[in-house]
Amino acid sequence: MGDNAEVFSKINKKDGVSYPVLVPNVKGLETALKVGVKEIAVFGAASESFSKKNINCSIEESLNRFQAVVDEAKKHDLKIRGYVSCVMGCPYEGDVDPEKVNWVAEKLYAMGCYEISLGDTIGVGTPEKTHKMLQAIKNIPKDKLAAHFHDTYDKACSNLMAALEEGITVIDSSVAGLGGCPYAGKPAGNVCSETVLYMLNELGIETGVDLDKLRGIGNWISKEIGRNNLSILEH
Repeated sequence: MGDNAEVFSKINKKDGVSYPVLVPNVKGLETALKVGVKEIAVFGAASESFSKKNINCSIEESLNRFQAVVDEAKKHDLKIRGYVSCVMGCPYEGDVDPEKVNWVAEKLYAMGCYEISLGDTIGVGTPEKTHKMLQAIKNIPKDKLAAHFHDTYDKACSNLMAALEEGITVIDSSVAGLGGCPYAGKPAGNVCSETVLYMLNELGIETGVDLDKLRGIGNWISKEIGRNNLSILEH
């Protein structure tokens, strides 16, 4: 993340589009403020082992750290989005208790995060697990939750269907499936935006996104960085 300030500064920003940045601590927030960031993201985990491996602290310690970041961010009127990793499985602990997901999500929401993104970080979720996990979250309105599902085992769209059935209307996705998780053991990362949009179009759900233009961007960036486009529409 050493060049994140430079990357943010060079983006040609458009009105009405949010450009959130990941902020791990107060020092990171200070850097973000210097380049004019308007929205930040804080990221926790529902697995103790993953939290210690990923950010070198327990879940409780991470939440205390985020509280300091959130308190300072509020002073500058920044929007704050919360993320929970490993909501349906952990590379070290296996299955994750939905009640643990609920506990972490509620803590982040109580801090002042306007939305909580629930991440299937290693892509081991199933529709059944998705239903159980979302049903365990009882005190956060569904319109304050988002699905962030990785497509490691080609289950992301099935899991998103389950999330839609539970009332989720915000989906995190990645153009051409860029990104990934080093702990997953496979190249697939967050579900492809093009694939999700195609699914939503087929369901008759209006998104306001032009699929043809999105496919063009996905093919362009894939060629630029020499990476396969993981969208099902390009195979």
